[in-house]
Amino acid sequence: MIVRKWRASVLLLVMATAACAVAPAGRTTPAAPAQRSAVSAVGAAGWKVLSSATATQTGQAISTPGFDTRGWLSVTPDDAGAPGTEITALLQNGECPGVFYADTMRTCLGFQKKNGPVTTARFAVPWWFRADFTPGLTAGQSASLIVNGVVGAADVWVNGRELATRATVTGAYTRFTFGLAGVLRSGTNTLALKVYPNDPTTMFTLDDVDWSQLPPDNNTGIQFPVQLHVSGPLAESNAHVVPDTAADLSRTDLTVKTDVTNTTAAAATGTVTATVAGPGGADPVTVSQAVTVPANATRTVAFAPIRYANPRIWWPYQLGDQPLYTLSTSVTVGGTASDSTVGTFGIRTVSSSLIGKGGPAPDGSRVFRVNGKQIVVRGGGFTGDLFLRYSSADAARQIAILKNLGVNTIRLEGHFMPEDFYQQIDRAGLLVYAGFQCCDAWENPSGGDAVLRNSALTIGQNARSHPSVFTFGWSDEPPTAAQETATLDGFAQADFTVPVMASAEYKSTAKLGPSGMKEGPYDYVPPIYWYDTSHAGGDDQTNAGGSWALDTEQSAGDTVPTLDSINRFLSPADQAALWQSPAVNQYHANYESGHGGYRFGTLFLFDQALTNRYGAWTSLEDYVQEAQIQNYENTRAQFEAFLAHSTNATAPATGTVYWQANKGWPTLLWSLYNYDGDQPGSFFGASKANRPVHALFELDSKKVTVDNLTGGTRKGLSVEAKVYDRTGAVLDDQTAGGITLAAQQVRNRVLTPKLPSASGTTFVELIMRQDGVVLDRNVYWIPAQQDAVDWDKTIGQPQATFTRYADLRDLRTMPRGTIAATATSRSRPGPDGADTVATVTVTNTAAKAVAFFLRADVRRGSTDGAELPGDNQVTSALWDDNDGTLFPGESQTLTVTYRSADLRGAAPLVSLAGANTPKIDVPVRPE
Repeated sequence: MIVRKWRASVLLLVMATAACAVAPAGRTTPAAPAQRSAVSAVGAAGWKVLSSATATQTGQAISTPGFDTRGWLSVTPDDAGAPGTEITALLQNGECPGVFYADTMRTCLGFQKKNGPVTTARFAVPWWFRADFTPGLTAGQSASLIVNGVVGAADVWVNGRELATRATVTGAYTRFTFGLAGVLRSGTNTLALKVYPNDPTTMFTLDDVDWSQLPPDNNTGIQFPVQLHVSGPLAESNAHVVPDTAADLSRTDLTVKTDVTNTTAAAATGTVTATVAGPGGADPVTVSQAVTVPANATRTVAFAPIRYANPRIWWPYQLGDQPLYTLSTSVTVGGTASDSTVGTFGIRTVSSSLIGKGGPAPDGSRVFRVNGKQIVVRGGGFTGDLFLRYSSADAARQIAILKNLGVNTIRLEGHFMPEDFYQQIDRAGLLVYAGFQCCDAWENPSGGDAVLRNSALTIGQNARSHPSVFTFGWSDEPPTAAQETATLDGFAQADFTVPVMASAEYKSTAKLGPSGMKEGPYDYVPPIYWYDTSHAGGDDQTNAGGSWALDTEQSAGDTVPTLDSINRFLSPADQAALWQSPAVNQYHANYESGHGGYRFGTLFLFDQALTNRYGAWTSLEDYVQEAQIQNYENTRAQFEAFLAHSTNATAPATGTVYWQANKGWPTLLWSLYNYDGDQPGSFFGASKANRPVHALFELDSKKVTVDNLTGGTRKGLSVEAKVYDRTGAVLDDQTAGGITLAAQQVRNRVLTPKLPSASGTTFVELIMRQDGVVLDRNVYWIPAQQDAVDWDKTIGQPQATFTRYADLRDLRTMPRGTIAATATSRSRPGPDGADTVATVTVTNTAAKAVAFFLRADVRRGSTDGAELPGDNQVTSALWDDNDGTLFPGESQTLTVTYRSADLRGAAPLVSLAGANTPKIDVPVRPE
């Protein structure tokens, strides 16, 4: 039953009124030259930062040009143009080197043991952020200051005059504009913000909940650039496009809007011009109109729709291309340019509804369609750097990792990113599920409506032009009626029209209706848990069974990185505790001690399952190897279960968001890849499940399902299922051929492998081919004794209670495997210099042994093929497959790309090692 349905199209910056303009068909002409925006970041040359405990002068004095800042911290803005947090200022000035190693952050900066007010004395007082700027105004020009939110609250001073107090300027995602008439002077001007400590339980800001250790300054500071807007008598802002696209994508009508503000004391008349151009400047259309604006007033100019036949449609990367249109606007007064804007936008539609009412989903399951194509959401929770330091290059690196992972979505819960990030995400074709944060002021049931409305307006204005942002929602708790109204009014004013969800849990509101979404679990559950479709957990369905509805945040908890990564951030004492003391709080998990319930600071439950399922370990290396295997099988099962059950008629699985994809620092908790780019077993298990064309073994039905996650039909497919014993002997071999899969199609029960009834672990290998060419290999290790969950004690809890653990301990006693490999490489142009593509062919040379769980890494080596000492892993490597298993005589060819500069002049080699296979190093030879 469809409860609520939306259709939305992404837009960009601009608007005015004229007759309908039609884009020329079949003609490409250069776009009008892009006009430079008159908005610039204040403090681009640097900021000065200091605690008010030291800087005790008045705001009037500190904001006066020429004020003596000797002894202040000099801060270079990040790639977003912002100075960052108080801790960022300290780190840039050499304090706390190696801040993420061991517990350096705690010993050097302090300890914040829970969300709430700052408890470290050093950061419990306001800090000053000061920057000089030169507006360079010419005759007839004026300027305004734009404060794009602060983390905490701030008094704002310019040239000795207070423009606003902290009672006004608060909220991480608000926007405040202050006219500077009568404030600016010729030459150097000074901005100073006195930023008060962030308290996320009372301020609409951000925090790290229980995701990691909490920064002792609570991220107090300036995350987004403070900007200066210089214009003539008529200034432009809020320019964007509102598309209206036909359901069959055959045409779109683009309505351009822009706000024009008269900065003078008399009415002014000007001409507003807007140009829309397709990708590469194709098919530009220009419209103009006159506007008269009263003194010190703002008018919204809206043009009649510009129609494009057969527009270029933006798609998620697995379904199509990501073309972006350009919108340029300008306003002239008396023939003289007064202001201008330029930006990009994409054309796409999003619809959402509830389907499959019944069973554990009485209101139905939330489903999304992009451009009419229904998708299974497969994503991960994403967060930026722990200290809010934005790097454009690091964003590009992580986006490449996410696409290599095969997910189609990231979730931003209350941690919204700078503009550059969304631009990169748009070009990459990833989807963004954005929303408010849980467990802090955003879920305060009273007050804050004005800040909420300002935040919603600002968030909507920032996000509406980005086709990647496809939905927005509250987190755990739905809003009150007043909060819902304030937020939806802000979104409407911004023309932000994506589907909005009442909650990330199975809850509803009067206006938005049921969410059709759920949350949890968060700590260890076995792979079979994800296939459960029959257990419900009360009204909100939190921690309620596996693959049904859309689960907005869930995983089996801890992630153990590889040894390479562990050596980078854990001290020897930390490492010893990791494998010897499961009940010890790990600083790089979070600040919570104990285990069970909502306490995630130890690896106790993960280790308990690991011991019972795979056997006791005898060293750190042994522990890490076992953990890779357990993480792999679990992440693979989570994503595969949601794909397999997406076809269910009742309570279908419509999506899963792994909690979390990444962290803002090195972590042992909830991650698919680590801060350093490390890709452990959790990463490769998830990437295996998200292969474009894939065969999977359903752990519940013991049958084979196939899927096609691409944007086109795949024909000539076949899938072979082979069953092996622990020596690699074939026990069963079946093939199904003649398979055709439409885009996004999932087909269940294609084959039923015959598993032996005898005790012991067996292997199931699935090989997917197209016209005889291997597309996908997938190997499972199936215990004779499967995990069994006590559902009565498990439902509603963030972890599972077991009545029996799977017995996989016989994997430790398998015959030793032997492998051989060759590796060749070639260079290709890349965005960061020369990228290298290497091809590695691995063969199991043993006659009666399985080469189990083979890990490949690119390393820096010598010319004679030996690894260099120390940290020699090339962390930019992206593999098309890894952590694989080969049976006797079997070969597999892997492909890896990496930045040749990361070799640092060394010779490349590939290391290969398995759970039962000795390590070998293979030199990489040029083709």
